[in-house]
Amino acid sequence: MNAEALNGRLLFAIPKKGRLHERCLNLLAGADIQFRRDHRLDVCLVKNLNLALVFLPASDIPSFVGKGNVDLGITGQDVILEAQMEEHVTEVLRLCFGNCALQVQVPEAGDIKTVEDLAGKRVVTSFEVLAGHYFKGVDSRLQLTAEQRTKIEYVGGSVEAACALGLADGIVDLVESGDTMRAAGLHAIATVLQSEAVLIKSSTPKHPALEPLIQLITSRIAGVVAACRYVVCEYNIPRTRLNDATAITPGRRAPAISPLEDPAWVAVSAMVEKSMIAGVMDELVKVGAEDILIFNLDNCRV
Repeated sequence: MNAEALNGRLLFAIPKKGRLHERCLNLLAGADIQFRRDHRLDVCLVKNLNLALVFLPASDIPSFVGKGNVDLGITGQDVILEAQMEEHVTEVLRLCFGNCALQVQVPEAGDIKTVEDLAGKRVVTSFEVLAGHYFKGVDSRLQLTAEQRTKIEYVGGSVEAACALGLADGIVDLVESGDTMRAAGLHAIATVLQSEAVLIKSSTPKHPALEPLIQLITSRIAGVVAACRYVVCEYNIPRTRLNDATAITPGRRAPAISPLEDPAWVAVSAMVEKSMIAGVMDELVKVGAEDILIFNLDNCRV
């Protein structure tokens, strides 16, 4: 593909592999961004929009977006902070996936129980900037100076093995389920930050004419994210208990209420957060709701 094929197209950076890649592909499909990627190429044209996808390492995306080389990107909040690009990119939308925590971990069977115990010792990480900033604060609080300060060392992967191999007294690494850390005999003693995947754009965009397309893509992706977060709850309720029921299901703006053939009853429809639906159904039953139905959303605009 030559550079001319990209002229005038919005460039959208997507993680090329790793923990965010598959979820990003599902997001693009839900937003009807149609493309076919040759497995040997990291750039492909979108068929139905004036758009090209650029597949990059997630760690490179903040710099590409912040410097205006690409117009939009998806990456983790942790990666933006590690790249020190938070002032150069604007977080457009949180995507409600890729949730993880950057944690300080130490051997469970060891003597180190707190970050104060670990201060001044060896810490291995792939997040030198964030770990360095965190332990700089710890060292300062403990008034450690010069050679007493915590030693931060970089490794590119398999960070969880560093303690067992004698390379470190503790590590700083991303944790999702925690299974890998537990298998390595490690446990968390502090959380540096919480992170999730976000849609970002440059704080100083080079192509203002593409802003309407950025807004369109953002709206589509927001619809997919909302559809993953919400379900539609429908039920029948006696009119005399309607206020009780709508207090349980207020919806995003207001519930939809429809009359039934029986004038003593009404039908109610409302969006409810998926994570809360079991409890909501329990409460609806208590106030007399019947025929409670839950519908998943493929897409929406809210």
